[in-house]
Amino acid sequence: MNKAKLIKVGNSTGIILPKEVLARLRAELGDELHLVERPNGEYTIGKYDPEFARAMALAEEIMHEDRDILRVLAK
Repeated sequence: MNKAKLIKVGNSTGIILPKEVLARLRAELGDELHLVERPNGEYTIGKYDPEFARAMALAEEIMHEDRDILRVLAK
């Protein structure tokens, strides 16, 4: 299991990720990471992908607009 450490950065809080974690994320200094809250309150972290974020926003919009149809299809 990998651990991350929280540190003070000015008036904010930073996180130190082990190099093995950064390698698996294919992330490096200056990259943005994306945090996703799961239904159980835990978070997943991944490299920020603007195209994926756009696709997820579009999917959420469609699910909201067509929620009645999706509810019927889910039965």
